[in-house]
Parts: sequence; structure tokens; C-alpha cells
Amino acid sequence: MDILLLFKGLVLGIVEGVTEFIPVSSTGHLILAGDLVGFDDERAKAFEIFIQLGAILSVLWIYRERLLGTVREIPRSANAQGFAINIIAAFLPAAVIGLIAHKTIKAYLFNPVTVAVALVAGGTAILVIERMDHRNHVNSADNITLKQAIGIGFAQCLALFPGVSRSGATIMGGLVIGLDRKVAAEFSFFLAIPTMFAATGYDLLKNSGGLSASDIPLFAVGFVTAFISALIVIKAFLRYVSGHDFANFAYYRIIFGLMVLAFYWQNGWRF
Repeated sequence: MDILLLFKGLVLGIVEGVTEFIPVSSTGHLILAGDLVGFDDERAKAFEIFIQLGAILSVLWIYRERLLGTVREIPRSANAQGFAINIIAAFLPAAVIGLIAHKTIKAYLFNPVTVAVALVAGGTAILVIERMDHRNHVNSADNITLKQAIGIGFAQCLALFPGVSRSGATIMGGLVIGLDRKVAAEFSFFLAIPTMFAATGYDLLKNSGGLSASDIPLFAVGFVTAFISALIVIKAFLRYVSGHDFANFAYYRIIFGLMVLAFYWQNGWRF
């Protein structure tokens, strides 16, 4: 196995783990990082899908007791039943629209320039939302209503555009409809479980034909680094949102997006 290729896998695994659950767009960063290191062929696309599984398993690990408890309590607990229904309801809008528009989105929107534009636009939207009057009435994921869950689900549809950020869209959607910051972040993490498993499973089935046993070391490196880095970031992010707003993420998105646009403009918009 090429050592340089393994190093690229390590870098992309870290990028995935660090960016998946904060509002900066992991897909956008993977597209940009893959383009930068020259790892953007068909195998790279399958690799990027696979490392998302490593990141999502970190959520399962962190919230394993809560999730297992919910599963056990569903037959007899109204709270557990409501929580499960809310996750399903929030999952369905993006699942349906994504299934219909998947091919078009992959063909026309997965490139560095559209990602950079989405980073800037998303950062601006975060700043606007942060300046709104937030009346946070929901301080527990168990208290989210079905209507609020559906609203967050439609907000997640915005993240079908690469660069918007799935976590950013769902967290900001949660803030707009009355969730406090930590609850909005946690519900975003829970919603990521069915969303990412569905998306990665679908994409892996479509891209598995070009993979071979020689790819196992590369995929293992990316998977493990994505899992470990996501574990670290999720815990740090939850501590951060308990006492801070999301403006710093917005400024990062805007500055980074403008830098990417300037780079590709200097290079004649070749992407």
C-alpha cells in the first residue's frame, strides 16, 4: 500500500471527524481537501462515504446508554415513543428529497466553487439567526414536539446542497423554532444517525463495485481516525455550546469560503 495514499486517508479521516458535527460542512471540507491532496477519483468517493460511518459510530458510542434505554423503553414509555417518532419524522423530508435529487446533486453541485459559495452563504445565515430574538422554551430533547421535529427535518433538506452543513442547518433550525443551543446540537446528533446511515449505505451500494481487498488498509485508517477525532470534537462542541453562540463558526465559514473563491478565481475557476 502506498504510504502517501495512507497519509491522505489519515488527513481526510481527521477532516471528516472534526467537521461532521459542527456547523462548517464536512462534505464541503472533504471536497476541498480531496481536491487539494489530489484524491478525488471514484475510489476517493467511496472512501469519503465509508469514513462517515466512523464519524457516526462516535455518536452511537457517546450516547449508547441513552439510545439503548430508549429502545428498551419504547414498548411502555410515551417519552421514548415520542422521541423515536420525532427522529423518524425529522429524517423523512431529507430522505425523500435526497433520494429523488441525489443524482443531480452529485453531478452538478459537488465541486469546490459551489461549496465555497455555500460556506459563505451559510455563515451569513448563521450570523442573521444569531441576531434574532431566541425564546428558548425547549431544554430537553424529550420535550421537542412533532411539529418542531418536522421543522428541523425540513431545515436538514438545505444540507443536500454541499457546503451548507447538515449539523449547521439542523442546529440553526432548532434555534429558530425554540430549542436551546445544547438541545438543538444533541437533536442534530441523534438525527444524524438514521440520516448518515441511510446516505452512506445507499452510496456504498452504488460505489462498492470498484473496491478491492487492497483498499482495506486505506479505509481502516480513515475509519479509525474519523471515529477518534469525532469523539473528541463532539464532547468539546457540547461544552462549547453551553456557554457560547455560533458566531465564531460563521466567521470561519465566511473567511474560509472567500479564501477558496479567491484561490479558484486566481486559477481561472478550473475545478
